[in-house]
Amino acid sequence: MVHQLPAHPGDWREGAEVERMTERVKKASDNRLSFMCPGCGSRHVVQVGNGDGPRWGWNGSVDKPTLTPSVLVTGFMPSDEPEEFNDATKDKPFTCHSFVTDGKIQYLNDCTHSMAGMTVPLPELRGVSDV
Repeated sequence: MVHQLPAHPGDWREGAEVERMTERVKKASDNRLSFMCPGCGSRHVVQVGNGDGPRWGWNGSVDKPTLTPSVLVTGFMPSDEPEEFNDATKDKPFTCHSFVTDGKIQYLNDCTHSMAGMTVPLPELRGVSDV
């Protein structure tokens, strides 16, 4: 049984079961917001709120976050060949392009990982430190 303090003190009932709020995004004090990307197996970070640089809109929910516009992460991954690890010319480009809507991540078809074209729930962040 999971207990959570009620919004209004008179709403508490002994034995009442309430759903625990899940945290699917983590906000740092400097307006960076991170979430775990199942497609990449790592965290992606965007900037929200006021400030310099690119900014994303965020609905304020940590349980069912929506970010606008889409999130595009690109870069290079080291080659899978051990003898090529230290040769940057052998690195392979990667793309992760997604929409985060109502706590789900929709991978677009230009993703280079195996989840391209899929929509899945954002994983719950448990025991994850700040961004």
